[in-house]
Amino acid sequence: MSTLSKLALGAMGRLRPKPALGDSAALIALPQPDKHGGLPLLEALAARHSSRDFARDSLPLPLLSGLLWAACGMNRDDGGRTAPSALNAQEVDVFVALATGTYLYDAAANALRLVTASDVRRVTGYQDFVDQAPMDLVYVADHARMRMVPAAQRDSYAYVAAGAIAQNVYLFAASTGLSTVIRAWIDRAALADALALTHDQHVLLSQTVGFHKAVA
Repeated sequence: MSTLSKLALGAMGRLRPKPALGDSAALIALPQPDKHGGLPLLEALAARHSSRDFARDSLPLPLLSGLLWAACGMNRDDGGRTAPSALNAQEVDVFVALATGTYLYDAAANALRLVTASDVRRVTGYQDFVDQAPMDLVYVADHARMRMVPAAQRDSYAYVAAGAIAQNVYLFAASTGLSTVIRAWIDRAALADALALTHDQHVLLSQTVGFHKAVA
């Protein structure tokens, strides 16, 4: 769907997901992430960049598992994550929008839990490429976990946490040859509706990830 079509539907409050392709599994168990290899940190930083050219090929589960672990997986026995959060609130959830459905990343179980058997990718941003890229990550803050943070500061705290997660994804992508781009141009109301979010849950950012599309 073109950007102009999305803008028109958004203005009318009619930007909606598509039916999922194929069966939507209620639970996708992820293989254990490979925590070794990849580029050295400074080389990954040198290679880090945004790209908007994505092939349609789905990421294999081992690669997806490593990406999500890098984003905000558990890296300590006490439940600590690869991305920081103020007061260890861990308020940012990662939703994974696939053609086969939209899932919530469960870091403790290393699994994806089905949220909706719909293809939400087109709702994750106004850009046309988000519809066809294999995966769009959506970062959602749950303010119910931030009771110790003053209400006026919760959004800023959550955006900082989401930014740390997004940078982890960027570095993983640079290290493994994937393409990615962070996005803030979102119909947040439409996306919150598509994900059936509660009043305490706020859509922050989206991030598209996939294999690079070769340009002829």
